Amino acid sequence: MDYTVLIPARMASTRLPRKPLADIAGVPMVVRVAQQAARSSAAQIVVAADDTEIVAACEAHRVNAILTRRDHANGSDRLAEACGLLGLDGDAVVVNVQGDEPLIEPALIDAVAGTLQAQPECVVSTAAHAIDDPHDLGNPNVVKVVCDRAGRALYFSRAPIPWWRDGSAAGAPAIGSIAPLRHIGIYAYRAGFLRRFPSLAASPLEQIESLEQLRVLWHGERIAVHLSAAAAAIGVDTPDDLERVRRILSSRV
Repeated sequence: MDYTVLIPARMASTRLPRKPLADIAGVPMVVRVAQQAARSSAAQIVVAADDTEIVAACEAHRVNAILTRRDHANGSDRLAEACGLLGLDGDAVVVNVQGDEPLIEPALIDAVAGTLQAQPECVVSTAAHAIDDPHDLGNPNVVKVVCDRAGRALYFSRAPIPWWRDGSAAGAPAIGSIAPLRHIGIYAYRAGFLRRFPSLAASPLEQIESLEQLRVLWHGERIAVHLSAAAAAIGVDTPDDLERVRRILSSRV
């Protein structure tokens, strides 16, 4: 498959300062992410950094990196700039792999890219998996998604969706392909749409749910959803997460 992986990386982090450079078994975390992404079928992997120290760390490990502005409000804006700097064609497929996911499965990256390439009517693709823990349904930190029959997203929410009218959401039966799905935060974009995305007005639904992907649906665009058989690997949001990932990767060295 012909696609590009872009990894946004910024130095500032409230819960874990200097997160991209956090040491994991002797290698900076953002480099670990790039090395894992390199096991996918991507044509190129590029780190979009906001600090020269991140760029230098990547270059020291032979990872391609470009310097972007520090004032971007989110990762999507940073990747939009990166698309311009790299001169990507508007139809090019770009996969956003977060810089704090050193355990991400390369097969998941390929699947999300392939899903977008197979659905030309969509401008974005993402992933989801079936929820098997009833507590996740009511957890607002677990984002849910419902899809149409073609596997395109209808809505994302922090609330339990779909809601079973005749009982609790936790007891909702799976009817056909309609089952509670947990959204996995990986995205593929068409580069032309990604460059346009920062100029789109924020959606009221996006602001209520605090979910940026709702802006895509609000403006009438389509999001294809890859259904994964398993949950995604853990990312690194906190110092405790970092220690867990360190133990996992140290055991593999």
